[in-house]
Amino acid sequence: MTRLIDPSLEKLSSMMMEMGNTAIECISLAIDSYLEGKNTINEVHDLSDSIRIKYFEVEDLIFDMLLKYQPLADDFRLIRSSTEISYAFSRFGRYAYDITQVRDLFGDISECINEPLIEITKKVKHMIKDAVQSFAELDIRKATNIQEDEAFIDKIYKERLPQLIESNNTKCALAEALLLRYLERIGDHAVYMSDAINYIVTGKHKPSQKRIDSHTNF
Repeated sequence: MTRLIDPSLEKLSSMMMEMGNTAIECISLAIDSYLEGKNTINEVHDLSDSIRIKYFEVEDLIFDMLLKYQPLADDFRLIRSSTEISYAFSRFGRYAYDITQVRDLFGDISECINEPLIEITKKVKHMIKDAVQSFAELDIRKATNIQEDEAFIDKIYKERLPQLIESNNTKCALAEALLLRYLERIGDHAVYMSDAINYIVTGKHKPSQKRIDSHTNF
């Protein structure tokens, strides 16, 4: 039986997926353009701005749902967590734009050695895709894996910064340090998303392995 709140929940899910897919496109474009030496600041800005606009639309819809329907516990967890997740999507767009600004500010960085960034950028793009898919599927195992990926990013970030301090190429060191910082922050927001997804499914932000298994064993 269709409830009065169901059409609004379907609309919310559709809007969130649109935001998530745009965030994947935005971050991938920003990262690839940096590594390939392309200037895509205008394209990334437009994508980031579209995510920000959608964020406010989500907030308006959530407010309307809370006022009209007085959602029950399961629905409330989804609605409440959608606020946090949509904010994370908006931050993804902002950091993607920040990455393109680094490329725009420093200009030609073809002299820089970007190999140390390859592994971490792959991990970040994988995290974002997992974050979007885990929300779409309410897959808490995938959400938990995001936290493991974030730990890897933190490790590389902490290892690489001291090496950049010792670098003789100030321009490349500064550009890479900024990029690493933005990637690290993207990872942090992906983890916030994973916590929100865990909350939707289990009622806990950081569930035990036993609770995870109880929701994924069939």
